[in-house]
Amino acid sequence: MRVLFIGGTGIISSACTQHAAERGIELYVLNRGESWRQIPDEVTRLMGDIREPASAREAIGELEFDAVVDWVAFTPEHIEADLNLFRERTAQYVFISSASAYQTPPTSLPVTESTILDNPVWQYSRDKIACEERLVRAFREENFPYTIVRPSHTYDCTLLPPHGGWTVIDRMRRGEPVVVHGDGSSVWTLTHHRDFAKGLVGLLGRDDAVGESFHITSDEWLTWDRIHLVLARAAGTKAEIVHVPSEIIHGYDREWGESLLGDKTHSMIFDNSKIKRFVPDFAATIPFSRGAEEIIAWYDADPSRKTINDEFDRTMSRIIDDRRRLTDL
Repeated sequence: MRVLFIGGTGIISSACTQHAAERGIELYVLNRGESWRQIPDEVTRLMGDIREPASAREAIGELEFDAVVDWVAFTPEHIEADLNLFRERTAQYVFISSASAYQTPPTSLPVTESTILDNPVWQYSRDKIACEERLVRAFREENFPYTIVRPSHTYDCTLLPPHGGWTVIDRMRRGEPVVVHGDGSSVWTLTHHRDFAKGLVGLLGRDDAVGESFHITSDEWLTWDRIHLVLARAAGTKAEIVHVPSEIIHGYDREWGESLLGDKTHSMIFDNSKIKRFVPDFAATIPFSRGAEEIIAWYDADPSRKTINDEFDRTMSRIIDDRRRLTDL
């Protein structure tokens, strides 16, 4: 099977590149070659810029594919460019959407693939919805062979789940309190990228996956308090948690607030029966407790990775100080 990844060296896609190579897929990756993540020797790198149609066409040449996966399409304009590039060139086009496109907040749990798409807060998610709608129209009008995949919060050793990244771990190790939105009890799903890869690669080249959508997530559900406590334990420290409503956080930091109100504030658990039906050997087997150990070990291995966002650190301190003053009144 000949497959093209547009991207292929990101947090999620790098594990899929590795897994596809291990499965013996004839894999090509199209990118500008700027990532520090290495690709397996048996994978062919095509040097080109997907945002420059002439560059992408020159890199791809006359190649045709059993499947194309675009990891870096975020707007309908990106989808339009892909339609122009891959019509008659692929038997399957896989669009990496987002589980944040599902109804927010959801009216019922667990979320299934038939859950309505509606995110009134986060532009990123609304753009993903528009991309999906364009692909559905292309399927109806010209039989363009799309498959939609919606990752939820998928991580590798470089990605800390809390907003602020390493700054949050640094605060814990310094004995400083950290903010957790709401009352910390909303339930969240974290998926290791190696687990996700088993589901994604298993869909490639499947005729019955054309015209279908899937989410691929873990079946482990954790509260946000628990996520912070697991990270603290992996870091050899403790987490002093201060709970703050997401709406108040938004007033201090719009980007942080939108990522909460448009996604993380609401409990999100997923019914994975569809991906398991299509890919019977898919199973998420890496618990976050092990993933957290991988994350902390990766950062501790090189001090230069421990980037502290001073502005975010000050914002978190200001939120906590203001919250405590209000509580004391």
